[in-house]
Amino acid sequence: MNGVLERTLGILELLAQHGEGMEMAAIADQLDIPRSAVHRLLADLTRCGYVRQTRDHGDYLLTTKLVSMGLSFLSKSGIVDIAQPLLDRLAEISGELVRLSVVDGNRLTWVARAQGARQGLRYDPDMGSDAQLSCSSSGHAWLSALSDDDALALVAQQGLGQPQEFGPNAPTSLQAVMDAVRETRERGFSLTEETYTAGLNAMAAPVQLAGQPPMGIISIAGPTVRFTRERMLALGPDLLSLAAQLAAASSASPFFTKSAARLANTTSSASLNGSGGLKRIYAA
Repeated sequence: MNGVLERTLGILELLAQHGEGMEMAAIADQLDIPRSAVHRLLADLTRCGYVRQTRDHGDYLLTTKLVSMGLSFLSKSGIVDIAQPLLDRLAEISGELVRLSVVDGNRLTWVARAQGARQGLRYDPDMGSDAQLSCSSSGHAWLSALSDDDALALVAQQGLGQPQEFGPNAPTSLQAVMDAVRETRERGFSLTEETYTAGLNAMAAPVQLAGQPPMGIISIAGPTVRFTRERMLALGPDLLSLAAQLAAASSASPFFTKSAARLANTTSSASLNGSGGLKRIYAA
C-alpha cells in the first residue's frame, strides 16, 4: 500500500474486522506500512471522528460514524424498506436466518437479514461483509445467473475459499465450483452443505427480472443438524417465490433501479463485443 487513500481505506477495513481494537504497531505490521505513516493516518482518522483510542497509547477502534453512513445509505436507497417484510416472511416460514445481498460491481455484499430461529442453535453472522463466491450459497446463486466465462472470471479474480479457512466441503478447484454452479442453474437455487462454514448448510436464489442480470441474492442458512438437504429442497419453492416478489418490487428502490439499468447496459455491451467485460479464464 503506497497511496494515502489506499492506506487509509486499508486501516478502516482492517479495524472493521477487529471489533476489540488493534494496537498501532499491529496495524502497521499487518498492512506492511511504516509505523510513522500509520500514526499520522490514525491521528487524521481520529480527528475526523472515524477512529478512537481506548486509552492513551492504547488500541484503536472504529467509531459508529461509518456504521451511521452505511445505515443512512441503505435508508435512502430503499433497499431495506422493500426487502425487510419479505425477508421476515421467509424467516418465519423457514425458521432460519434469511439474508439479502446486493450486487455492486464485482462484489456481493450482505445488507439485510431476518432471524427465524427463536431458540436452540442460531447462525447470526456480522453484516456488511462480502460473500466468498466460490463456496457460499449466495455466490453460487449469483454465478449461476452469469455466463460460464463471466462466472469463472469473477471466481478467479477473488480466489478460491480454502477448506481450512471456510467449510470443510469448500470447492478446491474452478472445475468443482462450476459443477456446483451448473447444478444450481438446473435446480433454480443453490444448495451448499458445509462449504462456507463448518456445521452450516445454506441455499440461495438470485433476485432478477426476466432477461436481466441479478440485482441481489436471497439466502437461507441454518445448522446442519436441522437444516438438512431434504429441508432445503422442501423450501425451494418458497425461496424462489420470495425472490421473484422482491424482484417485482425492486422498482421502488432507487439503488435497485439504477443497478438494474447499469447491469443491463453492461450485459448489452458485452453481447456486442463478446467479452462480457471480463477476461476469459477457463478451468483446467
